[in-house]
Amino acid sequence: MDELKNGTAAAPVMALIVAGGRGERLGGPVAKQYQTLAGIPVLRHALLAFCHHPAIAGVAAVIRADDQSHYEEAAHGLDLLPPIIGGASRQQSVLRGLQGLAPLAPARVLIHDGARPFISAAVIDNVLAGLDNHPGAIAAIPVVDSLKRSHEGAIIDEVPRDDLWQAQTPQGFHFANILAAHESVGEGHTDDASLARAVGLEVTIVHGAAENFKITTADDLGRANAAHAARLFDVRVGQGFDVHRFEPGSSVRLCGVDIPHDSQLAGHSDADVALHAVTDAILGAIGDGDIGRHFPPSQAQWKDMDSARFAAFAVDRVHARGGKLAHLDLTIICEAPRITPHHSAMAARLGDIVGLDGDRVSIKATTTERLGFTGRNEGIAAQATATVRLPI
Repeated sequence: MDELKNGTAAAPVMALIVAGGRGERLGGPVAKQYQTLAGIPVLRHALLAFCHHPAIAGVAAVIRADDQSHYEEAAHGLDLLPPIIGGASRQQSVLRGLQGLAPLAPARVLIHDGARPFISAAVIDNVLAGLDNHPGAIAAIPVVDSLKRSHEGAIIDEVPRDDLWQAQTPQGFHFANILAAHESVGEGHTDDASLARAVGLEVTIVHGAAENFKITTADDLGRANAAHAARLFDVRVGQGFDVHRFEPGSSVRLCGVDIPHDSQLAGHSDADVALHAVTDAILGAIGDGDIGRHFPPSQAQWKDMDSARFAAFAVDRVHARGGKLAHLDLTIICEAPRITPHHSAMAARLGDIVGLDGDRVSIKATTTERLGFTGRNEGIAAQATATVRLPI
């Protein structure tokens, strides 16, 4: 992160996402946290939830050194702290992660499994609330099934389920306490709550959620994909419209493709009028303001910025709400340059930016029969419609 979201104010809350496992029970060409769920890596779902939570000042992932390229793909475009290389075990990885966060002096830290993609803002809030009165707090759900103890396949005892809870993450702690615990306790603890209790820290239980399960097997990943699809019944449609005038130049950028022309478009960023309309359409579908609210032209950091970043940000806002961009319909209005020769390249680039297949991206071009400012060849207008599916 260029700076912490909550500035340099005292007592920031950090999130540490543990993503160094191999996930051998799941199988596949990559570790489970880098396999895709609803079209994006499992890890990205978890990262997004913490990145967009207003109480979290910084997010760092703990990864394996040889997963760097997979991590960069999963984290692309997100405002994250640099990844931390983990150790041989989860416990060692968390220790290294905590030591990596120590220079930022967080007051509290939430430790979360990168293979739990369905973490919600409400569960994060519950853990943070638990830390108001306790040195440690974990998300958990009560055990509801009957429990049996077996020996060689035969039931030998019934285990009362009263007061039994199934631990989840995030597990939150006052930072200095959990760092000291990790530095003083040996290996062998199943989670951070167990380690904290080993040094005498009280850990409270707060309510997690059944959907906050950990992906471990291929069945879990299939269940996760089915669960994600089953939740997306709230269909939203957003519209975006933008205009940019011409100024002297040699090419026009549309959908991230530079088209030779005797002028260029004027604007604070790269003036990609098509991507600006797309960004506003996506943000409009989820009621999340517009491009000017998130990327004010008054701020120098956005000067000459590639507008692909704006569109990708809007898609990430959809993903952060557990949703999915389903379709884009874009109309470009101008007399020149001619769009048709560049249509395929523009559609492919737009699909790459927003994560849509070709049959879910429509790009059309039209003129105004030489009427108005576009008819006088003074600039280009673009109009976009985005269809988004959100969970009920």
